[in-house]
Amino acid sequence: MKKYKIAVAGTGYVGLVAGVCFAEKGHNVICVDVDKNKVETMKKGISPIYEQDLEQLMQKNYAEGRLDYTTDYKSAYKDADAIFIGVGTPEMPDGSANLNYVATVSRQIAETIEKDCLIVVKSTVPIGTNDKVEQFIKDSLVNDVHIEVASNPEFLAQGTAVKDTLEAKRIIIGTQSKEAERMLMEIYEPFNLPIVSLDRRSAEMVKYASNDFLALKISYMNDIANLCELVGANIEDVAKGMSYDPRIGKNFLNAGIGYGGSCFPKDTKALKYLAKQYGYKLRTVEAAVDVNSEQKTKLYKKACDRLITFNGLKVAVLGLAFKPGTDDLREAPSIDNIELLLKQGAKIYAYDPVAMDNFKKRYPDNITYVESPEDALKQANVCFIFTEWKEIKQIEPRTYKALMKTPLVYDGRNIYDINDMKEAGIEYYSIGRKV
Repeated sequence: MKKYKIAVAGTGYVGLVAGVCFAEKGHNVICVDVDKNKVETMKKGISPIYEQDLEQLMQKNYAEGRLDYTTDYKSAYKDADAIFIGVGTPEMPDGSANLNYVATVSRQIAETIEKDCLIVVKSTVPIGTNDKVEQFIKDSLVNDVHIEVASNPEFLAQGTAVKDTLEAKRIIIGTQSKEAERMLMEIYEPFNLPIVSLDRRSAEMVKYASNDFLALKISYMNDIANLCELVGANIEDVAKGMSYDPRIGKNFLNAGIGYGGSCFPKDTKALKYLAKQYGYKLRTVEAAVDVNSEQKTKLYKKACDRLITFNGLKVAVLGLAFKPGTDDLREAPSIDNIELLLKQGAKIYAYDPVAMDNFKKRYPDNITYVESPEDALKQANVCFIFTEWKEIKQIEPRTYKALMKTPLVYDGRNIYDINDMKEAGIEYYSIGRKV
C-alpha cells in the first residue's frame, strides 16, 4: 500500500470523518480549520461533533502520529500529495448552495502549494462546480505546479458516519484524467471497497440524485401515511407489504414527521434550484419538499384540533435532534413545533440525551431542559415525541399514565404499539395508523 500525505480542509461531518478514516487506513493526515479553539480541542482527542466511534479513532490515530490538526493552512497544503475539501456549502435563501467556503479554500490552495497536487472536492456542490474550482485554482497559482481537481462525494449518514465511511457500499470518484483516477484509487485501496469511477459532473450528480431519491421516498411514504389515516389503513402494514418487493426494498419506508438534517433538505432545494437555472422543473423533487414541509407540524395541527389552547400548559418534548445518534439540529422537526408551541404560550420541558446543549444555544430561555424523560413527563398536560432515541423508546406506556396530568401523547416516530398505549389508558396519536 502506498501512503499519501493528505490535507483535509474543514472539520465538520464531512472533513473530520474523512480525515480520521484516511488516517485509520494508514495515510498521514492533517486536518485544517480556522477555529483555533476547535483545533486545540481536537488535539486533546475531543470531537466537536457527536458521532459514534469518532473520538476513539481520533485519539488512536493522533497518538500513533498519523493524524494532526492545525489552523496553519500554508504548512498543511504546501507539500500535500492530495488536498480534500470538506467545508460546508450551506443553503442560501433562494435554495442555492453557498460556495464561499469552497472558494476561500481554493484560493488558499492556489497561493500555497509548492508541488504537484490532486485537489478532491468532498463537499456537496452543484454540478459543474469542480470545473470552476479547477479553473479558479489554475488562474490563481503562485508556483509552477500541476494540479487536477476530482469529485469524491460522501454518502455518510449522521449517527453512523464512521461506519458508513469505513464500510461504504461504494466509493464514487469523478476525474478527468487517468492519473487523477489512479491516485484516488490508490488512496482508497486500503478501504477494500467497490469504487465507481465516473466523469466529474456525473459524480457530482450522483450525490444529489441519491439524496433526493431517498428524500422523495420518505415524503412518498408520509403522503401515503396521511391517506391511510383518512381511509382507515395502517401505514406500518402497508410498508411491510411493500418491503418484500426487491424493487422497493425495506429501507426508508417508515412514516413520521419528515426528514431533517444537513443533507436532504439542503440537497433537494439545491437540485430544484439548479434545474430552474437550466429552465427545467423537477416536479418530483418539488413535491417531496412540499410534503416534508407540511409533514413536520402534522402532529401539532392534530393537537390543535384536540386542545383549545397551549397557553399555560406543561408540554413535554421528548427528542430534539433530527434523528437518533447525532446532536445535529439542522432542519429538525422539533424546532418548527417548539416555535409554534412557544408562540401559544406553552411551558415546554425538553429532554434529549445528546442535543440539549446545542438546543440551549438556540433557545437559552423559555424552555426548561431536564435530565430524564420522566422529569419532562411529570404533571405534563401533553407530550410530543420528535426523536426515536432508545432512551425514549424504552419508556413503558404505563409511565405516561402514571406521571402525566393528562396522558395525551403525540408520537411523531410511531414508537409505540397503539393497543399497548390504549390499554395503558393513554390518548395516543401517531402517523398513518388506525386509532
